[in-house]
Amino acid sequence: MAYKVFQWATGTVDRATAQAVLERNSLSLVGLHAYSPAKIGKDAGELVGSDTAGIVVTGDIQTVIDSEADVVIHTPLPSLVYGDNPDQDVADFCALLAAGKNVITVVGYMYPKVYGPELVERLESACEAGGSSFHSTGLNPGWLGDLIPLTMSGLCKTVELAHVLEISSFEHYPSPEIMFESMGFNSFPEEFEKSNARRAHWLNGLFSESVQMTADGMNMNVVDVVSTQDLAIAETDLETAAGTVRAGTIAGQHWRWAGVTADGTERMVHETVWRMHNSVAPDWPTGKHSIRFEGSPSMYLEFEADFAWMSESFLGTAMHAVNAIPYVVEAQPGIKTFLDLPWIFVRQ
Repeated sequence: MAYKVFQWATGTVDRATAQAVLERNSLSLVGLHAYSPAKIGKDAGELVGSDTAGIVVTGDIQTVIDSEADVVIHTPLPSLVYGDNPDQDVADFCALLAAGKNVITVVGYMYPKVYGPELVERLESACEAGGSSFHSTGLNPGWLGDLIPLTMSGLCKTVELAHVLEISSFEHYPSPEIMFESMGFNSFPEEFEKSNARRAHWLNGLFSESVQMTADGMNMNVVDVVSTQDLAIAETDLETAAGTVRAGTIAGQHWRWAGVTADGTERMVHETVWRMHNSVAPDWPTGKHSIRFEGSPSMYLEFEADFAWMSESFLGTAMHAVNAIPYVVEAQPGIKTFLDLPWIFVRQ
């Protein structure tokens, strides 16, 4: 029996998830939700680069609720950054979950306890009402900086410090929605600062979730996650797959999230260096992604930088959501983090 899937949104990652669902015999696409009025009423296949799918695109959540979908793959731009209602994503989650639709998202909320008991109660109550499950995933956060360290920890007697260093150039990443709209690259410093309150809140939430979840998984007694940020400005126009990064705009971001114990000891650190071009901020850390454990035994693991170890990082993000479908649909109702689910494997 194929799992019935309703795809929510139609951007770069969204199209990849919908295409995968259409191509996989174990899955069946039963609907596509879009935000743009220009897309509503079209055939879903037209929007995801596939043959005619025989599915009319909707923009009405009630259509999703009334569908026969087992699960909704929710992959829009995050409402914490975009739109007039920062709570829109959570409101949509709760409406879908209470109606019996399992939800898998990539907009955040991977570890809802970071936001406090009120959010956890909202999601759990909706899951209970609908007998449904909620799961959030991704590539990073959602795999590189959390699932890989947790896997490594299985070889350890003790871990005093886990340090994740991500060094990424997005020169070849083709999504202006993610690079420019979500992450704030190609905006002038005054524009970035003006809009950065919502963006920083979202990013801090995403990586605080990752750090806290990983630390909790290893019983590190982390009670807070402290963040810092530095910015780099493009000296000339930079040509990238997402478009031109104009001179004078944000071309690099260096963030650090440190999970600390009650006495201020750092136990779990995630440091990330993001460049829109390899030439940006040469004084910042360069080299490869790495995960370093100080403990017994100490360990060090490297990945090629610039996501060279993966041909299409947006596809990896999409597939982590798609491959989670059987595990989430088959799970008992409730919030299902990576600490609750079995390890996720592809089921082709």
